Amino acid sequence: MKRHFPLHELTSVAALMAASFTPAAAHAQQASAPVQQVLITGNPLGSDTIATPTSVLTGQDLVLRRGSTLGETLDTLPGVSATYFGPNASRPTIRGQDGDRVRILSNAGASFDASALSFDHAVPIDPLVIERLEVLRGPAALLYGGSAVGGAVNAIDNRIPKAALGGAASISGAVEARLGGAADERALSGLVEAGATAGSGVVIHADAFRRHTSDLRAPDFDRPTENGGSERRRRIVNSASQADGGAVGASTVWEHGYLGASIDTYRNDYGTVAEEDVTIRLRRNRVALAGEWRLPDGFITAVRGQASGTDYQHKEIGGDGAVGTTFANRGADFRLEAVHRPLPLGAVGQLEGTVGVQGERSRFSALGEEAFVPTTHTTQSALFWLERWSFGKNGHIGAGVRGEQVKVTSDGDGDAETPRFGAASGRSFGPRSGSVDGVYDLSPVWRLASSFSYTERAPTSPELYANGLHAATATYERGDPQQQLERGRNIDASIAWHNGPNHFKVGAYDSRFSNYILLSATGEPEIVDGESSYPVFAFRGVPARLYGFEAEGSWRVLSGPRNVDLDARFDSVTGTDRSSGQPLPRLSPRRITLGVKLQQQAFTARVELQRAQAQNRVPATDVPTAGSTLVNLSAGYQFSLGREDALLFAKLQNIGNTLAFSSSTTETLRPLAPLPGRALSVGLRVTF
Repeated sequence: MKRHFPLHELTSVAALMAASFTPAAAHAQQASAPVQQVLITGNPLGSDTIATPTSVLTGQDLVLRRGSTLGETLDTLPGVSATYFGPNASRPTIRGQDGDRVRILSNAGASFDASALSFDHAVPIDPLVIERLEVLRGPAALLYGGSAVGGAVNAIDNRIPKAALGGAASISGAVEARLGGAADERALSGLVEAGATAGSGVVIHADAFRRHTSDLRAPDFDRPTENGGSERRRRIVNSASQADGGAVGASTVWEHGYLGASIDTYRNDYGTVAEEDVTIRLRRNRVALAGEWRLPDGFITAVRGQASGTDYQHKEIGGDGAVGTTFANRGADFRLEAVHRPLPLGAVGQLEGTVGVQGERSRFSALGEEAFVPTTHTTQSALFWLERWSFGKNGHIGAGVRGEQVKVTSDGDGDAETPRFGAASGRSFGPRSGSVDGVYDLSPVWRLASSFSYTERAPTSPELYANGLHAATATYERGDPQQQLERGRNIDASIAWHNGPNHFKVGAYDSRFSNYILLSATGEPEIVDGESSYPVFAFRGVPARLYGFEAEGSWRVLSGPRNVDLDARFDSVTGTDRSSGQPLPRLSPRRITLGVKLQQQAFTARVELQRAQAQNRVPATDVPTAGSTLVNLSAGYQFSLGREDALLFAKLQNIGNTLAFSSSTTETLRPLAPLPGRALSVGLRVTF
C-alpha cells in the first residue's frame, strides 16, 4: 500500500527552523563541547536537578529491562505500571493515569498513533532501537500540554545526531541479538553512526530491527469461553507478533549547535488477545527535523526547534482475511524554544528562563464495522513561559505558565447508511496550566523537592464523540459533545539522601480534580448486537482524587573487588470518584521490589523479588485481583570480541512459574491474559 508523508504540513515549520541557524555558525571550527548526561525531558534549562520525580533507563540497565513494548520495559519502576493488553499492546500507566493523560514522546516530539484510543492498540515505538528512556512522574502539562497531566515518557534514539562522534573512530555502532523468553522471541537490531569526530561536519545515523514472537507462555490458567465455561491453557491465544523497522538520519554539527533530519518506518503485525482470529496490521512512517543554536554571548543563549510529520495506520483483519476496521492518524507537530541568559539579582542569586511555542494538527479516522468514533480533526497551539530563580548553590525556585487553544471537530456521519454520530460539529477549548516548584539542598547529602501545579486538559475526540461498540473492551462507549475541560491540582513533595553509592528517596503526591473525565457504566440496559450484549459506558466528568507514595533506595553492603548492593522500590496509589465514592478503575496495588546486585569486575548478577498486593479496592464493575510474588534473575558479562566491546546477558523471569494477573489491565481482558510464566532469554550486544 502506498504511503504518503504529510510533508506539506511541515513546510512552514522547516523554513522557520532553518532561518534560525545561520551559515556562519555552521562553519565554526572549534571542538564541540562534550555532551552532558543531564535529563532532557521536562528540563529546558538543563538543570542538574528538577523537582518533578523522574526515572531514567540507559546503558546496561536498559538492555536488561528491554521488553517488546514500552509498558513492559517500564513496568515496576516507581509509580509506573502498564495497561498490558497482552504482550503486544502495553502502554505505560503513571500514578494510576493512562490513555491521553500520559504523553508518549519520541525525542521530545509527538508520537501520533491510536494507542490512547484503545487498549489493544500498540505504541509504534520499539524498545530495541531506544538508547535512553526518561519518565516524568506527575504533571508535565506546562511543557507538553494537557495530554501529560499524569506524566510523560520520552524515548530517545539519536536518530538525529546532536554532536560529533567523539573519540578517534569516524564510525561506530552496535548490534544486539536476543533469543528466548516466554514469547520465544527472536530479535535482531543494529545501528551505525559515521562522520565527524570533532569540530564541525556531518554525522549520519542508521538503524534497523526485526522481532518475531510466538504465542506467550503462561502458567496453566483457565481461559473463559464464549459459552460461559472455561478451557485450560498454557499459552495466551493469538498473542504472536512480527515487527520490523528502521531509520536514517543526518545532522550538520558545529561548535554551537546542530541541524538535522531523519525518516523512519515501523511495522507490526500482531494478534489481539481478546479475539482469537483478529490480527492488527500496523504501519507508521515518520519524518522529523531538529536543531539547536547556542549563543553564549547573547541575551538569548540557545534556540531549539523540532518538527515532525507522521502517517499512522492500522487495519484490524479477521480470520477470513477481510479488513474489519481501519484506523488512521495523520499528524504534524512543531516546537520552538528560546532560553535567555541568567540575569543577576545581586546578592539573592540569578534568574534564567525559557519561552516557547508549540503546535499540533492531526486527522483521525476509523472506518469499518468497529468504528466507534467518527473522523475528527484536532488542532492545538500553545505558548509557555518558564522562569527559575537560583539562590546560591543550595537550590532554586521555578514557576511557569502555559496557554493553549484546542479545536476538535467531527465530520459526523457524512453519507453513512446508518446514522450514528450526527451532523458535523466542533468544540473549541482554551486550557490554561501553571506550576511552582522548588529544590533545596539541606546539606551535601540531603535534598528537599516540592511542586504545585494546576492543569487543564481539553477532551479528546472519543470523550466528545464516541458512540458505538468497542470490541476490545466489550462495551458500548458513548461520548458527550458538551464535555467540559478536565481540571486538576497536584502537589508533590520528596526528600532524598545520597552519599556515594548509597541513596534513597521517598515522596508523596496528591492530585485532586474538580472535573475528571471518566469512562464508567451508566446502568442502562445492555446493547444487543447479534448473539452478544454489551454494557453501556459513558465518558462523564466527575470530581476525583488520586494520591500515593513512592520510595526507592540502594545500599552497598560490600565494597571492594566484589561489590554487593541491596535495593528496594515501593509504590502505592489510591484513586476515588468523589461523586460516588467508588474507586477509580485499573489501579495497580501496593507494590514492593527487593533486589540484590553483585558486581565483580566484568560480571554482574541480580536477583529480584517483586511483590504485588491483592487489589481489592475496585469499582463495582470490576473484580478484585489476587496478589502475587515473582522472582527474577538476570546476569551480564562484559568482554572483548576482537577489538570490539561485547555484553553477554541472560534473564530468567518468574522462576517459580507463578500465575499472576495485572490489576491495571481492563477487567474484560484480565482473565484472558495472565503475566508471563517461567522463561529464560539470552542476548548478545556488541559495540564498535
